[in-house]
Amino acid sequence: MPRFMLTDEHWSKLKPIFLQQAIYNKPHLRLMIEGMLYRMRVGCPWRDLPAVFGSWNTIYKRYNAWSASGVFSNIFRALSKETDTEWEFIDGSYIKAHQHSAGAAHQDEQGIGLSRGGKTTKIHLAVDAYGLPIAFEITGGEVHDSQAASALIDQLPESEAIIADKGYDSQAIREQIEAKHAIPVIPRKKNSKVGNQNLDRALYKLRHLVENMFARLKHFRAIATRYDKLKRNFASLVALACAFIWLPM
Repeated sequence: MPRFMLTDEHWSKLKPIFLQQAIYNKPHLRLMIEGMLYRMRVGCPWRDLPAVFGSWNTIYKRYNAWSASGVFSNIFRALSKETDTEWEFIDGSYIKAHQHSAGAAHQDEQGIGLSRGGKTTKIHLAVDAYGLPIAFEITGGEVHDSQAASALIDQLPESEAIIADKGYDSQAIREQIEAKHAIPVIPRKKNSKVGNQNLDRALYKLRHLVENMFARLKHFRAIATRYDKLKRNFASLVALACAFIWLPM
């Protein structure tokens, strides 16, 4: 018997949000979602889902359809409304792309690129002052953090400060943050003539909050290693994981 992840309290919060997405309240809805969570946690192929969850093919087709319609992103946004955005932390992390994730028969870019670690995907993540996820972007592993920063920062609500490492040190990023009426807490690179005299070092030390969230996300094996061929399906998996982390809050 596989371990389930949803408690009755979790389901009481999650079920109304699913129903708001025009999803029919079938008797096996909870088991179907448990199957999706199980696959996220253990990283198994869809066809290897235990029979207790129902037909693996039905669960996969439902997951794929909900992913295409943005259901998981909507659920993540619904659960993460009550954020403490006094401070916001951003960073990126590599995800190894398994060979089964290659070769998607799709015209869209799939967010897999060549980096030092081979074929990888990158999650660009923002967390709030409590270290809880509030936004993310998915790119290929070859995309530098600073290149994805603009799209990620655009998603962020107002805050007093946005904290990032020196990989985000560029005038364009600083100006974008200041345009949102926030203070950029980003250390300057070694060759900078400005220096770090004005860097809030106490606040910068809290940047481990976003690194801690990456560690929590990678507890789920289908996120620690990417098996999904489609970028949208992997992004939906990340959204589902972020939503699950928000459930006890």
